[in-house]
Amino acid sequence: MHTLNLHIYGMSCASCAHRVETTLQKVPGVLEGSVNFALSQATVKVVDSAGMAEKIVQAITAIGYQAQIIDSQKPTPAISSSEPIAKLIFGAAASTVLFIGALPTMTGVHWVLIPDWLHNPWLQLVVATPVQFWCGSNFYRRAWIALKRRTSDMNTLIVLGTSAAYFYSVAVTLGKTGHLYYEAAALIITLTLLGRYWEGQARQETTRAIAKLIGLQVKTATVLRHGQEVELPVEQLVVGDVILVRPGQKVPTDGVVVSGSSTVDESLVTGESIPVAKQEGDQVVGATLNQTGSLRIRATKVGRDTVLAQIIQLVQQAQASKAPIQRLADQVTAWFVPAVLVVAGLTFGVWFWVSPTVALLSAVGVLIIACPCALGLATPTSIIVGTGKGAEQGILIKNATSLELASHIDTVVLDKTGTLTVGKPRVVNFITLDGVAGEMEILKLIALVEQDSEHPLAESIVRYAHSQGIDRNRQTIHVKDFRAFPGAGVQGRVGSKFIQVGNAQWFEHMDMPFDLAYIADRWASQGQTITWVAVNGKIAAVLGIADVLKPSAQQAVQALRAMGLEVVMLTGDNPQTAAAIAEQVGIHRWFAQVRPAEKASRIQELQQAGKRVAMVGDGINDAPALAQADVGIAIGTGTDVAIASSDITLISGELQGLVTALQLSHATLQNIRQNLFFAFVYNVLGIPIAAGVLYPFTGWLLNPILAGAAMVLSSISVVSNALRLHQFKPKNF
Repeated sequence: MHTLNLHIYGMSCASCAHRVETTLQKVPGVLEGSVNFALSQATVKVVDSAGMAEKIVQAITAIGYQAQIIDSQKPTPAISSSEPIAKLIFGAAASTVLFIGALPTMTGVHWVLIPDWLHNPWLQLVVATPVQFWCGSNFYRRAWIALKRRTSDMNTLIVLGTSAAYFYSVAVTLGKTGHLYYEAAALIITLTLLGRYWEGQARQETTRAIAKLIGLQVKTATVLRHGQEVELPVEQLVVGDVILVRPGQKVPTDGVVVSGSSTVDESLVTGESIPVAKQEGDQVVGATLNQTGSLRIRATKVGRDTVLAQIIQLVQQAQASKAPIQRLADQVTAWFVPAVLVVAGLTFGVWFWVSPTVALLSAVGVLIIACPCALGLATPTSIIVGTGKGAEQGILIKNATSLELASHIDTVVLDKTGTLTVGKPRVVNFITLDGVAGEMEILKLIALVEQDSEHPLAESIVRYAHSQGIDRNRQTIHVKDFRAFPGAGVQGRVGSKFIQVGNAQWFEHMDMPFDLAYIADRWASQGQTITWVAVNGKIAAVLGIADVLKPSAQQAVQALRAMGLEVVMLTGDNPQTAAAIAEQVGIHRWFAQVRPAEKASRIQELQQAGKRVAMVGDGINDAPALAQADVGIAIGTGTDVAIASSDITLISGELQGLVTALQLSHATLQNIRQNLFFAFVYNVLGIPIAAGVLYPFTGWLLNPILAGAAMVLSSISVVSNALRLHQFKPKNF
């Protein structure tokens, strides 16, 4: 399956977006298609990308819109009004003249400062005509295209409303009695043009996070080739290039430091403000800022494979996605315009027997005020700003569904190693059983076997062995029959010795006596992870391995509990160690000795108990649990598998990002609900008032000009409310 992203030009309301979406879903080969009206973008999933882009563009063009394939590494096309600014300026000037000329008729008062010639119907006809047919030409063109497709949209409503007012006024000018409504038709067109311009500017502001991320990309790099410094565009970099990064320069691409030391500001990618020290062997991320020293880095990822490129792609994917809460607005939008046409027709028919003037004003008011744009913008604008704000904070949200689900979470499950702890454990205690070979010999055997394991505890044992003088070169000694048992341990043969290294449960199944159990229990009570060693089927040694808690762990757990969330810890460690860690961070419920295959089952048990669960982890063994949870949250410093399995990624690896992510999801969903409330209430109240329900009781009719102004303000208010999310700041507990 392939995903294509397109920018759609010419959409003027949510009904347009619905029509494009329906068209996309009918194109052969398209599995799924969705349109984001706020972004003017479409996301299409297809079986085979060969030739599909052209077919999709042709299908969209056939219904009167234009489409362009988006390059994720280039700035998104600006969201702006499709109406030329010249039309807006001319419409504003002409409408002002018509409005001033109509003031005496509208108010019933003679205005001394208004010359009589401005009241002339023929002058008003001359001034109003270019507004109607030049400034409003796009409305007519799009309404005609919709009519040919046997459908309707916002342009249909505007054309019907303004044309009714304009041609009624033309009839009056030609000799029939009645009021002129040239100013109403002209002002409605001008206000609509102004509204679309303002709306475009505001919607463009919602995407500033993406523009900022794309702006971080470095344009050139200083590459060392054949002993010479060569300045190259980053597009020409290849994996393996050695790049010189001087103080004050940005790192051009992802790589590893091969020489030099410095501090690097990674805040633009991770959201963390404290610079990170870098030296030989450390990883660096493209677009981060080198501060104090010169670095030489070897490129490990270039182009679309870099961290920044993937962040940009994820944010764009999230912003273009739809949240479940949007379904109601989509359903309403599908039948909204046809329903408005029916209401306008009924309104005209009912009031015509009372007064043709009342009938005209009421029908035009209904057509103009009933704008589905606010409904179409209510959800996506908040999603765009919310996910963009998350990216600025070092939080990558995969899609809008994840953002919405995160706001409903009531239980947070935390993995221990690499999530609550730093994930770089070290051996702090080591003892061998009396009568067995010396410590160095045992340690050498352990290190040889553990070098074939990728488990963090294995790495800590190997590092400890090296620190004790064990030779790093193991070329002359081979480990045979190596085998790893997930969640248990490893084993292998070194010469005539059969070595097993693992946890207590593994050895219990083999009925081995634990002669050092009293020492191990004491270490475990101090929060150390206990690793047992057997040689030829007998316990020979035990190690105590400790992992340091992350600085933010305790504060983050307290914040989660203050938010009313239940916090649970899962670990494969022994109960004593689990209890010690849980007590340090303030977790009251934990599960120890949980094998990797059991983690997803534990999540499922919580869900079956009615809990909505977020799982936070960083390892390969966390991936099934991350996928099982309602929301999977991966620590960005963890494995690619965990990140791929998750819905949200915390780039910095600090748990404070989890608190921020959950608070941001709550703020975004609250913002969406406010927008939907504004949009629905506006239409529920506006349409009946425009239809004249107050006229029999108050004698008051909604002027079509006010209806046009209200239509504009409805969309602007929704987008402006969404922009408030830019001011989001996480609460401190």
